[in-house]
Amino acid sequence: MATSSKILVSAPWLHENLKRVKVLDCSWYLPFLNRDPKEEFINGHIPGAQFFDIDGIKDETKHDLPHMLPSPQIFGASMDKFGITNDDHVVVYDTAGVGPSCRVFWTFRAMGHKQVSVLNGGMPAWGMHNYRTESDSPSVSPSHPSHQYTAHPIPELVCDYTQLVKNIGLLKSSAGAEGKQIVDARPNDRFTGKAPEFRPGLSSGHMPYALNVPFTDMTTPVDSKHPQVAVLKKPEEIRQIFASAGMEFYRPIITTCGSGITAAVLYVALLHAGIDEHSLALYDGSWAEYALNPHSEISKD
Repeated sequence: MATSSKILVSAPWLHENLKRVKVLDCSWYLPFLNRDPKEEFINGHIPGAQFFDIDGIKDETKHDLPHMLPSPQIFGASMDKFGITNDDHVVVYDTAGVGPSCRVFWTFRAMGHKQVSVLNGGMPAWGMHNYRTESDSPSVSPSHPSHQYTAHPIPELVCDYTQLVKNIGLLKSSAGAEGKQIVDARPNDRFTGKAPEFRPGLSSGHMPYALNVPFTDMTTPVDSKHPQVAVLKKPEEIRQIFASAGMEFYRPIITTCGSGITAAVLYVALLHAGIDEHSLALYDGSWAEYALNPHSEISKD
């Protein structure tokens, strides 16, 4: 059984422990890419894996936001369908290497499930080792009523709009000296306002006093022979990147991005770099929610 500190697992480790864990394919793509992650999953996935639909397992009441954190009840019901119990070690992966699976990692942690790990390098790393894949949807027995999943939410890991605006007020009144640091994972040109957002009608720019650490800075090719396999950088490299962006490690942090996906890459990277999870929160609605609100203050460089 993995401990809560086992944030990343390698493809060889997963291959050796495949029968001891529950595996979820958490692949997701921006809509304009016109790729169907569920269809790709059916065509080939890690043996025994099930598909976690980020756009399906969500808060159904937030119609204007794409994939907000599901309620404990929706999450628990989904785990029961997967046959996942509170005691299972869950390994999440995606086709990007280190991407949308981090969002699902954070979702599990926010629901109080500490036994969850990200497959470092994802499906490309699995393929690099020529490990077997399987197609079609797996046959899974739902959890028995006596083993139904019960979520134990940790609200401190989740930041909402009201909390974010209050925190921005603290940052503004103290010239950035007080309040939680806001770190934005979007590309720099969208952060500065020089490039448009993907979502029509949504302004680019950033929150006042936010720092910019693009999520793509967190990964590196596993080696020169396999440039397509992206893995998280070493902890000391990650810490240097955040420090160079102006982040102070003794202060609490809120990660954010476009819609709450790549903010989780920063979240996992910071855990990997040794940051205490009690110092971290993820702004669930991210820029999609913030910029949609006409009362939000937007800064542009």
